[in-house]
Amino acid sequence: MNHRCPWAEAELNHHYHDTEWGVPSHDDRHLFEMIILEGAQAGLSWSTILKKRVTYRQAYDDFDAARVARYDARKKARLLANPGIVRNRLKVDASVLNARQLLAVQEKFGSFDRYIWQFTGGRPIKHQLTTSAQIPVSTPESDAMSRDLKQRGFKFVGTTICYAFMQATGMVNDHLVSCPRHRVCAKLT
Repeated sequence: MNHRCPWAEAELNHHYHDTEWGVPSHDDRHLFEMIILEGAQAGLSWSTILKKRVTYRQAYDDFDAARVARYDARKKARLLANPGIVRNRLKVDASVLNARQLLAVQEKFGSFDRYIWQFTGGRPIKHQLTTSAQIPVSTPESDAMSRDLKQRGFKFVGTTICYAFMQATGMVNDHLVSCPRHRVCAKLT
């Protein structure tokens, strides 16, 4: 019998797992959202971030990178006072910096999508994993992505965060083969 991936068995994770995780994303706004949320998740559980996702969208102007890039000290102070997001100064500062860097990448490459997908050759990496123990925390592709993002001035983009970002945005299909979503996501590009 097919079951969801073990990490998604908690009720809160069902919808996210069943509709979004592992689905290739080519939307710059969504990609920006996920880079911010994955950075915010560092040291926390993904369930914590999912609980705060709606508030994040409100607090970060629906992840409009151009607006976030203009956040000043007053706006960052309001973010740090918002109990609906992770109130960590380094993460808030990084989110604004990353918005600015994302705009620079868009200027140079035409879109963040075009830039970020180069690390997988423009196509999802399709794994055939049978157990959770086989899921890596980083790969040569996430190492390269992390290194390049850091060189461009991004923060909270270590290789583990980059790999989680790749999973979330469908750059890699890490659904277990026993999960019904594996076959669905394997057909997507």
